[in-house]
Amino acid sequence: MSEGRAAEIALNRELWAIVNERFTNEAAESMWGKPEVAWGLFAAPERELGVLGDVQGLDVLELACGTAYFAAWLARAGARPVALDFSGEQLATARRLQARLGPTFPLVHGDAEQVPLPNELFDLVVSEHGAAAWCDPERWLPEAARLLRPGGRLVFLTNSNLSSLCVPAEGGVAGDRLLRGQREAHRVQWPGGGIEFHPSHGEWVRQLRSSGFVIEAMHEIYAPDDGLDHPFYEIVSQEWATRWPAEELWVAVRP
Repeated sequence: MSEGRAAEIALNRELWAIVNERFTNEAAESMWGKPEVAWGLFAAPERELGVLGDVQGLDVLELACGTAYFAAWLARAGARPVALDFSGEQLATARRLQARLGPTFPLVHGDAEQVPLPNELFDLVVSEHGAAAWCDPERWLPEAARLLRPGGRLVFLTNSNLSSLCVPAEGGVAGDRLLRGQREAHRVQWPGGGIEFHPSHGEWVRQLRSSGFVIEAMHEIYAPDDGLDHPFYEIVSQEWATRWPAEELWVAVRP
């Protein structure tokens, strides 16, 4: 790993320690308590999207898990999850919630760009607003492919490429104008924030294919008309996300 990338990861780790202290503890318990799997800012139901399929008995890795609420949902659905994150603070929150609410499953302190786990260990790799935004796709996608068994699936949710083009340079909520070029959005640092990656659709296709994946689908996620602004995430408003997709949900298979 280059010194520059190591410095970016250290910056992101510091940011998530602050996020965990200020916001995550407040929200994490309510997320762990949700009764079913849902995706993203506006809780798009998995029962409607159907991207995971039947997870009963599957070995699943959640990359960049944060407080691991998604892995907890999958465990309740019958999967055997492992959750990985580079933030010790976020994993500490996850451990407290495991002890308080259950279920329990392995929590791994590690970087999604260099996962400390053996090859071909999982049937499914998932990441919801985790690896796709915070990790370099040239590094984390080959790792996801390495960790999947043949026929295994990768499902990840990230910000829509369009939203990253419409957020002002000084930060805040996306508007109705393009404010940065497509290439500028590939690697972005918001004011006071960390380093994020928002590739174009063509770049996602190239990176997934070069990592050995076959793309099955990309779902564009909008906010429901009766939805509310997300209480902590301030990149898009509910009103904006009813007009343009706020998120993209990618599904790919390792042949």
